[in-house]
Amino acid sequence: MTLLTEKRARRRQHETRKIRGKVHLREHLMGWLFVGPFAVVFVAFLIAPLTYALYLSLFQKKLIGGTSFVLFDNYVKAFTDPSFLSGAWFVLRFSLVSIPLQIGIALVLALILDAVTTLFARFSRLMIFLPYAIPTVIGAVMWGFLYSKGFGPLTDIFGLFGATAPDFLGSDLIFYGLLNVVTWQWAGYYMIILYAALQGVDPTLYEAARMDGAGRWQIATRIKIPLIAPALILILVFSLIGTLQFFNEPQILRYLAAGTIGTDFTPNMYAYQQAFSLANFNYGSAISFALGGIVFICVYAFLFFTRKRRSFL
Repeated sequence: MTLLTEKRARRRQHETRKIRGKVHLREHLMGWLFVGPFAVVFVAFLIAPLTYALYLSLFQKKLIGGTSFVLFDNYVKAFTDPSFLSGAWFVLRFSLVSIPLQIGIALVLALILDAVTTLFARFSRLMIFLPYAIPTVIGAVMWGFLYSKGFGPLTDIFGLFGATAPDFLGSDLIFYGLLNVVTWQWAGYYMIILYAALQGVDPTLYEAARMDGAGRWQIATRIKIPLIAPALILILVFSLIGTLQFFNEPQILRYLAAGTIGTDFTPNMYAYQQAFSLANFNYGSAISFALGGIVFICVYAFLFFTRKRRSFL
């Protein structure tokens, strides 16, 4: 009887393990069924092109001798290329001014709209966000028209007062012209993120602060801003990545700026010129990966710094 009981117990355990295995396999397959389409698209449209571009960057094509494997020679050439370095220097300077300006405007607007709960505030929120909904190309063309000395409205407006309109497409003011376009395009988007973060703050904290005698300025600087620090870091990372990959606005305004913006104005424009104007895909790929490396290092350093000093706000 004991032997028979043990056999039945082992058979029951075996059947239980078999059923659990089938359930686990079914759950595994269901997981892949949901993740599979995304994985296919991710590999086909991101991993595969990046791998191919990395492969191209390791070769060099010459008229005499054909294509040869050069390992990191294209990267060495990029980091000693004056065109690439001057574009990277411009983007770095532009980031140092553009990012604090965008974040500052977005933060002020979010705090104002969070403190005001009227219909005008909702309308203002929509209007501030509207530039982000306009495609970058159309926004750049619109500002190119407004900046133009030949047919833009600034010339006529300044002419009414006997003054000369500033040339935001000239070499002296192109920095500020692009700064205005980028700020106009992205400040509203960052404002919406910060405003959503402010809406998640517990209102009882404000009531407690008011009972303790805190004013609006103290509530904003000592309660609201510290509590939305994660959202601020998020948009700082977004703006850092976007600005270092500056391309659309200068590429569109280049045709209106009469030589002010060259083909190597930013690293992305230089890579585009090498790849699609000069058919130098190998060097263009190397420039792109070199820029990607710079962006990765900058973002990692920023996140490392903010992780070490979470109380920086």
